[in-house]
Amino acid sequence: MRQAIHHLSIKARARGLVEFTDEVRRFVGEQGIDTGLLTVFCRHTSASLLIQENADPSVRRDLERYFDSLAPEDAERYEHDAEGLDDMPAHLRTALTQVQLSIPVEHACLVLGTWQGLYLFEHRRHTQHRDIVLHLIGE
Repeated sequence: MRQAIHHLSIKARARGLVEFTDEVRRFVGEQGIDTGLLTVFCRHTSASLLIQENADPSVRRDLERYFDSLAPEDAERYEHDAEGLDDMPAHLRTALTQVQLSIPVEHACLVLGTWQGLYLFEHRRHTQHRDIVLHLIGE
């Protein structure tokens, strides 16, 4: 059994979905692990991870609009605003999604569906650098 770990720094310029599938594929392909399991972990409380369609950009726009309506910025609605009006809505959006993904690896490739991509879902309005940890275990 072998393991490999790597940190990806992803710069999100604004709220929304940032695809990083290619960077993860490259990491997995370089490790020499044919069969295993990849864990992808986001080390933040105001951003999350999604596996989502990567063919039609309207899917991403619809997701972003849905989460805007689900957890809107509203000064009257939340007590926590230590980092601004978008602070608590960002935490709520993270709580409703996930910060960790598990993806099988077969033949040194991610086992994703045809239209599936890996996304950082940034929930803050302003530029953020996000640390994503990749941990691959297998043989």
